[in-house]
Amino acid sequence: MIDLEFNKNEDAMLLMVSEVQHKLEKIALGGGKDRIDKQHADGKLTARERIKQLIDPGFDFFEIGAFAGFEMYKEHGGCPAAGVVTGLGKIEGKLCMIVANDATVKAGAWFPISGKKNLRAQEIAMENRIPIIYLVDSAGVYLPLQDEIFPDKEHFGRIFRNNAKMSSMGITQIAAIMGSCVAGGAYLPIMSDEALIVDRTGSIFLAGPYLVKAAIGEDVDQETLGGATTHCEISGVTDYKMPDDKTCLETIRKLVSKIGASEKAGFDRKASIKPKMNPAELPGVFPYNPSKPYNMLEIINRLVDDSEVTLYKEDYGKSILCGYARIDGWAVGIVANQRLVVKNAAGEMQFGGVIYSDSADKATRFIMNCNQKKIPLVFLHDVTGFMVGRRSEHGGIIKDGAKMVNAVANSTVPKFTVVIGNSYGAGNYAMCGKAYDPRLIVAWPSAKIAVMGGTQAAKVLTQIQVSALNKKGAAPDPDGEQKLFEEIKNRYEDQTTPFYAAARMWVDAIIDPRKTRDFISIGIEMANHGEVEKFNPGILQT
Repeated sequence: MIDLEFNKNEDAMLLMVSEVQHKLEKIALGGGKDRIDKQHADGKLTARERIKQLIDPGFDFFEIGAFAGFEMYKEHGGCPAAGVVTGLGKIEGKLCMIVANDATVKAGAWFPISGKKNLRAQEIAMENRIPIIYLVDSAGVYLPLQDEIFPDKEHFGRIFRNNAKMSSMGITQIAAIMGSCVAGGAYLPIMSDEALIVDRTGSIFLAGPYLVKAAIGEDVDQETLGGATTHCEISGVTDYKMPDDKTCLETIRKLVSKIGASEKAGFDRKASIKPKMNPAELPGVFPYNPSKPYNMLEIINRLVDDSEVTLYKEDYGKSILCGYARIDGWAVGIVANQRLVVKNAAGEMQFGGVIYSDSADKATRFIMNCNQKKIPLVFLHDVTGFMVGRRSEHGGIIKDGAKMVNAVANSTVPKFTVVIGNSYGAGNYAMCGKAYDPRLIVAWPSAKIAVMGGTQAAKVLTQIQVSALNKKGAAPDPDGEQKLFEEIKNRYEDQTTPFYAAARMWVDAIIDPRKTRDFISIGIEMANHGEVEKFNPGILQT
């Protein structure tokens, strides 16, 4: 029997997945084919080619921040992938964070979003205590935007602070100088534990030949000033002199292979079992129409092992589903919004992803249970916010919502967030949005992240603007008001797309829904290298 609704959903989602892939292919070209050819002519591999040679054959590199900088800095010629490729890869069987400057994009110069992306990569390495590998090929700070990247707490200097912190934490840092490494950027590889440098293509100095000439009147060429021979034979700044990129990457693999095993966090894992319900059906199960109801269990059953989930308080607080399951063998606690139409005494009521008081209460208790049992949490977003209105306010929705937010904020087990649909307002916070420290956060192509939906926001903003025009005696006619509404709505909805969110690093990646199990599995494997602090529920104790 043909399910037309399933087919419509599938067609819509696969079209969105195709759009994501098309954009990624363009981003992967970095500064363009001509600059890639020049990099090859200089005897250098590109950032992505370096990563491919560095990681274990057959491992699917999980890129983080591929859309960083997307459609930003247009007046500066753009900054594909923020000019740096970051992500998780296995090297000699060991999961590592990899950071590789893309010299085809403005010579690898650092834009403000580049700094944010690098800090995110370091944050992931620090939280999960995994080695971090830097493949350095950068001209340093992008000077036209230096005021937006140089002096503040979360700017360029924070990277070196993190270098120092990771050293004190015992997190291995290996840096390969595979191109230019100038000024403040020179500190990153040398503050790492070990540094390799590629002969004739790698160079490192606080000031280049031109600046040296301007500052002290000394004439010196780049190789003499800061090439591989200088730093491996004279200054002793670097540890390994490499003849080419290939040898350099092979040597990194050898160094990583010697790293001893770290103590694991101890998250429970059994043999992985494929879901009984096919994950390939996920695009057809999720409705392309954001106002249509569906059963979140249809999603969950295609994500969890053997399609088996033990629901917590199944008949209470039904607008949120909570349950224990396994994903690729890992034990998980799932918190997911439910968008169903149910009947009550007043007739039909659509949940629509709204969080009610009883749902918030249930989720709070479940999150506390997972912390007590040391079970990682997975949040599946399709939330329009907390319920509003007299009845909800009288019922204490603010207090119940605050308790849920508090539980999420104080949770110490690793949290992983997947935005599959709407993620609006305080619902984003309660469901572990970016501000609540998920170890990783990703979006499906269908995701929308904003304070509220486009239509509602446009109505509010239109009313405000019309009111202002009325006071000036210039009230628009109905057609003019509708035109104003459409302009505001279109502008607002452009800011709710997953591309807009990923460009600003509000999410780490936009993924194909069929890859969700893989994302959660590698995330928990990564987190298992870290530590879990004792859970302190804070205000919840009262």
